[in-house]
Amino acid sequence: MGLTGGSPARAPAIATLAKRQHGVITRSQLVMAGMSNHQIDQWLRTGRLQCIHRGVYLLGPIAPPLAREIAAVFACGEGTVLSHRSAAALWQLLPSPARDRPVDVTVPAGRTPNRRGIRVHRTRSLDPDEATSLRRIPVTTPARTLLDLAAQLSGAELEQAVAQAERRHLVTRAKLAALLARYPRRRGAAALRALLQHAEGPALTRSDAEKLFLSLVRRGKLPAPDTNVPLDPYEVDCLWREERLVVEIDSFAFHGDRRAFEADRRRDAELAGRGLQVIRVTWRQIVDEPEATLTRIAQALARR
Repeated sequence: MGLTGGSPARAPAIATLAKRQHGVITRSQLVMAGMSNHQIDQWLRTGRLQCIHRGVYLLGPIAPPLAREIAAVFACGEGTVLSHRSAAALWQLLPSPARDRPVDVTVPAGRTPNRRGIRVHRTRSLDPDEATSLRRIPVTTPARTLLDLAAQLSGAELEQAVAQAERRHLVTRAKLAALLARYPRRRGAAALRALLQHAEGPALTRSDAEKLFLSLVRRGKLPAPDTNVPLDPYEVDCLWREERLVVEIDSFAFHGDRRAFEADRRRDAELAGRGLQVIRVTWRQIVDEPEATLTRIAQALARR
């Protein structure tokens, strides 16, 4: 619905502001733009504004994708940031939560907002380097988001989230280690610390790890391997058939399973007995040592 018919003179400015805020605007912003309380109430009655939370409105009938998130931040007041699973979804570390799931926000300690559809987390400490803005929404940084999630996620889910953050260059081990040193006893810190202690680094899903490895192969202008090849009774990740070279990407199962480690070595030995050379590549090698990893594969292909 348009902004004509009894609209204040600054209606275009209101529309521009709401557009920058994912279609959401607050009563105080409308007043600052020149609207009276009577005009605001009239827009609510006629449907030009839709009430999301008390004093927080959607301009128009259709909510853009991030309207719920920014509305939750506005509704809980100054100092509020998107956090936990909602922040992870905004950073694309986890899938977007269902629309009926509450929006997670973190507020300063002592604040007790109670809004339907919002899950409030309180904190006594949120340093300036632990919050930022993404797509004009105040949000915890990727590192702080991972620390918050560490108390909620399973080991495998946390590993996936850390891997995604590293893959997208949103965090480094140094940043995570510094945050853990700041909050050594925080819930979830032990789980995140244990994950970072793995030399191989966190694991991506199988498909994501393969995509990253194949991208590295293409960048090095090496011949493309076949992927997910059945070699009875196994399936190998990457196979150069003519050179009889297999690359297995150790990055889609949670680390620390001794039986899985032994099974992998038995499998490698059996494949070697068939005349296949097996090279194992970790997530850490792909991300931190791409040139060395590429050279290793190229040299093996040349020898074969």
